[in-house]
Amino acid sequence: MNTQKNNISQIISLNGDIATLSFAGEKLPSIHEVLIDTKKEGIRLMVTQIDSLSVLRSLILTGKELITLDTRFITTGKYFTAPTGEKLLGRVIDIFGEPTDNLGPIDTEPKEVWKKKPLNYQKINTEKLLWETGIKAVDFFAPLVKGGKVGLFGGAGVGKTVLLSEIVNNQTFLDKQQSNVAVFAGIGERIREGHELLEELKQKGLLSNISFIFGLMGTSAANRFLTAYTATAIVEDFRDRLDKNVLFVCDNIFRFIQAGSELASQKADIPSEDGYQATLNSEIAEFHESLVSQNDHFVSTIEAVYVPADDLLDSGIQSIYSYLDSFIILSRDAYQEGRFPAIDLLESTSSILTPTIVGQKHFDMVLQTKELLKKAQELERIVALIGEDELSPNNKTIFKRSKLIKNYMTQPFSVTEKHTGVPGEKVPLSKVINDIEIILSGKLDEINPETLQFIGSLK
Repeated sequence: MNTQKNNISQIISLNGDIATLSFAGEKLPSIHEVLIDTKKEGIRLMVTQIDSLSVLRSLILTGKELITLDTRFITTGKYFTAPTGEKLLGRVIDIFGEPTDNLGPIDTEPKEVWKKKPLNYQKINTEKLLWETGIKAVDFFAPLVKGGKVGLFGGAGVGKTVLLSEIVNNQTFLDKQQSNVAVFAGIGERIREGHELLEELKQKGLLSNISFIFGLMGTSAANRFLTAYTATAIVEDFRDRLDKNVLFVCDNIFRFIQAGSELASQKADIPSEDGYQATLNSEIAEFHESLVSQNDHFVSTIEAVYVPADDLLDSGIQSIYSYLDSFIILSRDAYQEGRFPAIDLLESTSSILTPTIVGQKHFDMVLQTKELLKKAQELERIVALIGEDELSPNNKTIFKRSKLIKNYMTQPFSVTEKHTGVPGEKVPLSKVINDIEIILSGKLDEINPETLQFIGSLK
């Protein structure tokens, strides 16, 4: 007798992407096991919760529009898998490994997403190596670390995707060795943004070393939620089985949090702080713990993080902080002042900004610059009320130099060159440190601050 056929489940209720089933069988399916409909119409579910011996909660993966209350499902004994393998490089796929680039089918190798070896903490690479991007404000105030994680935080429309694209565009990670690859996960974003990055990389001949996976804004919450886990499974496979160093780019991790919140509300789970799902912290931990560097192979991560209502204290945003090495905060005030990239120079920082890693001179210059910017920030209220001319000579100097530094930290980008007509520039960190030293020394006190807008180095 085929026991699988006796493991029949029937729909009790449907709510969004959540199907509740009554189970009548000999053996309960496991968490993350895939169920299929008995009529083979292409409906697939994934078990996410077992409420009792007879009630299951499942995510609807495919065929949502075909489900009726009399649809029956059977267990498959198979788990949700991610498409993996080197044939993903240069291709654009969805969570099922189906190509979306009109370049034909892909013969991928399935890997169970949640079947992982326990982390060997002795093999985790904790070495801190600077990773220059050529972007002045990033390299000076919030330097990146090879094999680390960086978050680009900002509200709607302040330039997160543009900055992320410029970092990817500037880095030489893919040019040096054939063992370096990149994985780009587009979670809940517009197709235009991913398409522009795709075309940019194609023109530079880098596309053959990058794999793209998208769960776009218009897809279901289940699809967007699983895109994050599928992407990390692909990264792990490149690192562990194929012996690659991986650059992982995620745009946007907040959409993963948002999708989890939507699914939790559809299940009628009791929400946690700020209305987020009670499982938020464990989901974020599971996501980030897949992206660790080991002794032999690096995983460098860049995450764009949408900040709802520009509130950095939002609990969803705070859940990400502890996993990052560098924090790049984009400011709406800087954006409205016309400073691009619109980086908050005071709030952006990095855990590797110590004398032993970045060098004493870099460390000292950052401290002196932030001290100056902080004093200038306190003077802004006075200037707004009575004007800059009423400041004391010393305060005038502080205020002037702060404007020089803010304008110097603007920069033309390569990815916006076709829109602005201004060629992008990369500036070595050593030049940035020397230029800041010149500004702080007062050698440029007599020039107009606007002279330093959108330049490279102080030539």
